[in-house]
Amino acid sequence: MTPKEFREVCRSGDFDSNSAGYAPGYAQANLVILPKEHAYDFLLFCQRNPKPCPLLEVSDVGNIEMKRTAPGSDIRTDLPKYRIYEDGVLTAEVTDIKEYWKDDFVTFLLGCSFSFEDALENAGLAVRHLQEKRNVPMYRTNIPCDSAGVFSGNLVVSMRPYKPRDAIKAAMITGRYPNVHGSPVHIGSPCDIGINNINAPDYGDAVTIHPDEVPVFWACGVTPQAVLLASKPAFAITHAPGHMFVTDLVNESLACL
Repeated sequence: MTPKEFREVCRSGDFDSNSAGYAPGYAQANLVILPKEHAYDFLLFCQRNPKPCPLLEVSDVGNIEMKRTAPGSDIRTDLPKYRIYEDGVLTAEVTDIKEYWKDDFVTFLLGCSFSFEDALENAGLAVRHLQEKRNVPMYRTNIPCDSAGVFSGNLVVSMRPYKPRDAIKAAMITGRYPNVHGSPVHIGSPCDIGINNINAPDYGDAVTIHPDEVPVFWACGVTPQAVLLASKPAFAITHAPGHMFVTDLVNESLACL
């Protein structure tokens, strides 16, 4: 599917799977929607934490169309699945947010590591969760983000296992994509970053890690969801982990030479 076709299928309500592997070659984005009163604080949070929160687009107040990254889109319907947070509590998962929408909402689109997976595969580095047809495993860590206004909390990471030599290659490849999380934040022992059980991710699905492989961890756009739970704003909307907004941006347009 093209990005537009993917968004249209989501809009019809006929698709609620995760978006990994769909619209190959095009950038997928994490989503955060907040009332205007908290928008500046979150913008500042993103500016201070560019690894987990690389900004692709920020909407005008009340605008449902992502004009710069996906003209003609409707942010209320064009994702497979959304999460609703009230006072820091996850209260619902839904396939559209029309009934929740208010005219003072500001939408943030953040780069997603799905966007550098094409480059990994093109370099001969298989992506395990795609091989196993699963959602990428994601974990809460003990690494604090830089606070901004009402927002504070710890980093969330995604994980892909590789042999040590391939982990170095993966780090070099993904380092060219700072707009979609860039190079890894940690390679090796999960315990060093507060992950006690690599086989029990906090979000997504566990994947096979072979004895000759090491886990490689990248900053993840699910970090704002952990921050929302910790910071407890009155209201917020995000994507469900792995259920991304597919933009019209070509992945390679986000790479640095």
